[in-house]
Amino acid sequence: MTEELLPIGPADIDAAARVIAPYAIRTPLLSFPVLNERVGAKVFLKPEMLQRTGSFKFRGAFNKVFSIPQDKRAGGVVAFSSGNHAQGVAAAAKILDMQATIVMPADAPLSKRERTKSYGAEVVLYDRDRDDREAISRGIAEKRGATLVRPYDDPFVIAGQGTAGREIAEDMATLGLSPDIVVAPASGGGLIAGVATAVKARYPQAQIVVAEPEAFDDHGISLSAGHREPHPPAGRTICDALMALIPGEMTFAINSKLLARGVTASDKEVGAAVGFAYRELKLVVEPGGAVGLAALLAGRLDVAGKNVVIVLSGGNVDADLFAELVA
Repeated sequence: MTEELLPIGPADIDAAARVIAPYAIRTPLLSFPVLNERVGAKVFLKPEMLQRTGSFKFRGAFNKVFSIPQDKRAGGVVAFSSGNHAQGVAAAAKILDMQATIVMPADAPLSKRERTKSYGAEVVLYDRDRDDREAISRGIAEKRGATLVRPYDDPFVIAGQGTAGREIAEDMATLGLSPDIVVAPASGGGLIAGVATAVKARYPQAQIVVAEPEAFDDHGISLSAGHREPHPPAGRTICDALMALIPGEMTFAINSKLLARGVTASDKEVGAAVGFAYRELKLVVEPGGAVGLAALLAGRLDVAGKNVVIVLSGGNVDADLFAELVA
């Protein structure tokens, strides 16, 4: 499949970078001797928990909301999310003086629900096991004349998330290094689709690896099958941000072409990675944001002597859970 047939290309990410530049934070690449020595590689962490709203989601949300024509903005926006996309959309809407309504699961971390409300958004709760969040969101959007901002299957959202990959490529070039492996987590797949598009455009030899919670590895399963496959019903994971059942259609069209493989980490390994990041690196990372680091620390990646980039996708972790994980 050629770039022209994919949902987005590098030019779309360049355009998104121009849109979000006045509003988003350009997060750095961080390298720590203690981590490099532990895994025998040169590791760079992309700390998206330092991004506005505490995760990469602000990038895609703002790019999408900004794209809404002026004559359509009065109806506001509607989004469905377990927390990070919710906050990104709510913050983007507030900046652009638009009303936001966010449909969130009732079991989403309280911190994410309260932070979403703090941006002025209306929060509508649903039961994750019984209700159809998309149907609820579509109904609200139709009733209010609002624009539905999807969490990943939207070209503006994917391009916005891809600005993180664009920054990775630029910063590695500044260091005079080529990334051998780039790892990012996935729920619906928007972040890693955007990152893969940007990184592969500059470093076609780089391997892009998706990291997922154990038993929630629908991307890994789908990559192996060659088509979209759901993960088996698996209850819950502490990686609450990574519980999508199946990869997005638009995102998988990209990821099936650009990703090398998938890796997983157990909840125990993710918890250990959250604790390691806090104690050794002085970084606060939410479980879903730490799954790539967890896979690295658990030895799931062949990184010896290589240049490795790990995207830490967010830091919006419930305080009680965080205290338990770092104890």
